[in-house]
Amino acid sequence: MDNLANLASTVGDRFVTNLKGSFTDLTLEKFIRIVIVAGGYLLLRPYLLKLGGRAQMRAHEEEAARADAVAKAKISPNELRGRVQIPDDTDDEDERAAEASGPEWGKKARRRQREMIRKLLDAEEQRLRESQEELEDKDIEEFLVKE
Repeated sequence: MDNLANLASTVGDRFVTNLKGSFTDLTLEKFIRIVIVAGGYLLLRPYLLKLGGRAQMRAHEEEAARADAVAKAKISPNELRGRVQIPDDTDDEDERAAEASGPEWGKKARRRQREMIRKLLDAEEQRLRESQEELEDKDIEEFLVKE
């Protein structure tokens, strides 16, 4: 406990001594320098805060835009339902080159892709037809008389 009291008194004595020394050694040149630095800080501080706020806002907007882009990139299968379009059967390279913005596919790859899309759409239509038939069968069963 004595060590703690000695440490506190030493820190206090040094603080008072250094504070007094700072003011006794203060010349007019040093005083003017301190006033210029403090005044410059007070004048520039609002502009620096605005600049920092703009930079922070810009960074936040960019981060939000990236998050929105990622969220938009994830599309559920239900959102694609009804929007799928089967590409045309034309294998004309001139037309494809004009509208192509991604990697180029060969004729066989495009044909395979069209066939796969058709098969998927046919399977989905068949499933819907079967479920519709099941619903109709259930409606008919209601009216049948069981003995």
